[in-house]
Amino acid sequence: MATVTAYQTKAGKRYRVRYRKPDKSQTDKRGFKTKKEAELFAATVTVSKATGEYIDPARGRVTVAQLAPDWLAAKKGTLKPSTYRAVEGSWRTHVEKEWGHREIQSLEPSEVRAWLGKLSEGKSATVVSRCRGILAGILDGAVDDLRIRKNPARGVPVKKKKGQRRVYLTHDQVHRLAAKTPHPTLILVLAYTGLRWGEATGLRVSSVNEVRRRLHVEENAVLSDGVIHVGTPKGHEKRSVPYPPFLKKRLAVLIEGKRPDALLFDDGGDYVRLPHAAHGWFTKAVKAIREKDAQFPRITPHGLRHTAASLAIASGATPKAVQRMLGHKSAAMTLDTYADLFEDDLDSVADRMAEAARKAGEGKPWAEEVSA
Repeated sequence: MATVTAYQTKAGKRYRVRYRKPDKSQTDKRGFKTKKEAELFAATVTVSKATGEYIDPARGRVTVAQLAPDWLAAKKGTLKPSTYRAVEGSWRTHVEKEWGHREIQSLEPSEVRAWLGKLSEGKSATVVSRCRGILAGILDGAVDDLRIRKNPARGVPVKKKKGQRRVYLTHDQVHRLAAKTPHPTLILVLAYTGLRWGEATGLRVSSVNEVRRRLHVEENAVLSDGVIHVGTPKGHEKRSVPYPPFLKKRLAVLIEGKRPDALLFDDGGDYVRLPHAAHGWFTKAVKAIREKDAQFPRITPHGLRHTAASLAIASGATPKAVQRMLGHKSAAMTLDTYADLFEDDLDSVADRMAEAARKAGEGKPWAEEVSA
């Protein structure tokens, strides 16, 4: 049974609640300004012990920094190297700096909300969301371990990432760009299959099925801290992607004389690395074309993935087919990502339906209405 007693401080009368924890050890909480506040706390302790939801205040006195190493270690075992590097960097730069010294029981949702708001003023939505996720993830573990009752970082909104304007190349622009680079076949594969850079540069000779014209995506070669890390494709999902007939001869040239386990695209026997965004060979090729054609879009290697989606949709591919080609989790994700491309498709659907109605209405009473 909890007991409430008064004691004197320099600031005036205060109240202490003395009670036993579930393990029968005695403890207390002091500093209540009124007896009513103390009695209310005593009542909540009694109820929480009876329902098995009691939280020992002593367990909430650990700091965020003390819990972070275990959380980061668990993440390192599940995340790809490039993703973990971003998470670990955001922890050190933003989360640890702000919250590392704080006891987890002292955090308030309003504080987290204010921090995220301030962070949003100078950082991208991606960074802000990642930082919130790190803090919330660490505190989720504290909730599971009964160190705190509720996670103050959950439910706190963050600004949404603004959709970037996508650039789509035409067939002519794709081939002009390929001709200006040291890896023309790689550029064409990216633009006509929608593979990510790491997926394309991770292809091996055995990945090519020349009979069915398929590329089997099984590896992903990602550059992180100057080192190529080879792992599974994004989402750990392998897939098979078709390539157009005109690439058959180009791929045959790359395959000739190589062992099945050799890289399809190589740079002196090594992986072709993603060119530098500012002064790499890809950017130089785009600049060279723009010097003669200012209308040529400024595009990145990843933009060729969007181009592949655009060319596929324009050719009549269904959302489901584009989803499978790109390796999206669902057709809904494909529709959401490329909604702007399907708008024109909706117009053509309406036109085809109207034409079908005109044909079906020949000789019918309602024919005049649909032929207008």
